[in-house]
Amino acid sequence: MNELFDLTGKVALITGGTHGIGMAIGKVLGKAGAKVCVNDLSGDKLDACREEYKKEGIDVFALKFDVTDEADVDRGISEIEKEVGEVDILVNNAGIIKRIPILDMAIEDYKQVIDVDLVAPLIVSKRVAPKMIAKRSGKIINMCSMMSVYGRNSVSAYASAKGGLKLLTANMTCEWAKYNLQINGIGPGYIATAQTAPIREGNHPFNDLVMMRTPAGRWGEPEDVGNAALFLASKASDFVNGHVLYVDGGILANFGYVKGENDID
Repeated sequence: MNELFDLTGKVALITGGTHGIGMAIGKVLGKAGAKVCVNDLSGDKLDACREEYKKEGIDVFALKFDVTDEADVDRGISEIEKEVGEVDILVNNAGIIKRIPILDMAIEDYKQVIDVDLVAPLIVSKRVAPKMIAKRSGKIINMCSMMSVYGRNSVSAYASAKGGLKLLTANMTCEWAKYNLQINGIGPGYIATAQTAPIREGNHPFNDLVMMRTPAGRWGEPEDVGNAALFLASKASDFVNGHVLYVDGGILANFGYVKGENDID
């Protein structure tokens, strides 16, 4: 059973893996034996993440490149190939969100979110997929979202990108699965990270909404998403393709659930 989840010798690139969910994924894959590589645009974040991974006994290869720039992606991945090895597992995790109502959103802001959240996964995947195809082995995990299923007020660009990423995942599968590549997505629910701390504390009304509407009755932990990534990065998922695994505590199963009202003792 352990062999199914053993990633020893595999090179895993997690874009934006310097913090939050991306770092949680990197730590889980690293503990499973993968050689972890992460990127960011911030030198400070790269330095800080090296120390954080080191605390977990993981020797991370952290480098700067822009996932929206084809030439820079080629440079960065070429460096990974030279210093670490060809990428076996790609997690397209880097992303941004801009919470702006549609009528107030500048087109430039909309395009930036689409570029980072939808176009960048295509750029990075196109760079690593040919070598995966050549060796008939590879795992690509696209970080989708619950917003790939439904919309919410003020996140039109993000939801557009994540909905597109869900279908890009399906289309990558249609073209590349025959080469023994598994391309899947993860749709995190509401996860307890440093970024969500302000809305989880101090009786914030959104925290009440999440707690009421999530059947599991809690926020997810970053490790919950990391464990899902381990499954999709491992041999255990070799016949799972074109699927988005929602790690959401059941919120998509029944968004009408209200804790207490629907409980039967």
